[in-house]
Amino acid sequence: MKGFFVAIQFLTRLPLPAMQVEPDAFARSMRWFPAVGLLIGALLAGAATLAGGQDQWVAALLVLTVWVAITGALHLDGLSDLADAIGAGHKDPTRFRAVLADPHIGSFGVVTIVLQILAKLVLLHALLEQRHVLPLLAIPFAARIGPLVWTRWLPQLHTGLSAHFVHAIRLRHILIWLVPLAVGIWFMPRLAAAPLLIMLWAVWLKRRVGGVSGDCHGAGIELVETGLLVSLLF
Repeated sequence: MKGFFVAIQFLTRLPLPAMQVEPDAFARSMRWFPAVGLLIGALLAGAATLAGGQDQWVAALLVLTVWVAITGALHLDGLSDLADAIGAGHKDPTRFRAVLADPHIGSFGVVTIVLQILAKLVLLHALLEQRHVLPLLAIPFAARIGPLVWTRWLPQLHTGLSAHFVHAIRLRHILIWLVPLAVGIWFMPRLAAAPLLIMLWAVWLKRRVGGVSGDCHGAGIELVETGLLVSLLF
C-alpha cells in the first residue's frame, strides 16, 4: 500500500505526511497510478454532486477547478511542454528535445493549455447538463492506465523522471487494471474508447516523437481524459 500513497504524493496535491522514498519504491508506485485516478474521479464526482443545484456552467467550472487543483496542473504542464517542443521543432527537428527539456513555457504551450481548459469546461458542462456524474469517476482512472502502457511499449526519450518506471512495469500490472476497466465498460460501453485512445497516443508518440517522456505521459493523460469526455457524451 505504500506505493499507493507514493503515487498519490506524486500525482496529486492532496495533503499527505512527508515520506522518504527509495528510487525503486518510487518506480513501483507507477503500478498504482490508475488507483490514484479512481481517487481523483471520486473527488470530482463528489464535487459535481455537491454542485448539482447550481447553474450548470458554475458547476462545470467548480468541477474543473477541483480537477486542476487536485493534480496541481501537473499534466497540463506536460501538455504545454510537448506543444512548445512540437511547435519549435516544426521547421527544425533538432530543437525538439532541447525545447522539451526547457521548463519555460512558450506561446504554443499557453495556447494549448487555454484550449485544453476550454475543451474540458465545455464538455463538463454538457456532461453535467445530462446529469451524468458516473463518468467522472471512471475517466481519470482509465486515463492513468495509459502511462503503464506507454512505459511498457515505448522507448524512453531521455534519462528523466519517466525512465525510473521502465523496469517496474510488467504486462501483468496492466492486465490487472483492465479488469476494473472492463467492469466500467459494462456499465458505460463508451468507456471502451479508453484502450483505443491510449494506443492511438502510443502510435502517435512512436511515429512523431520517437518515444516517451514524463511530459508525454502528462500530455497523454490530459488528451485521453478529454477524448473520453467526448466519447461518453456523444
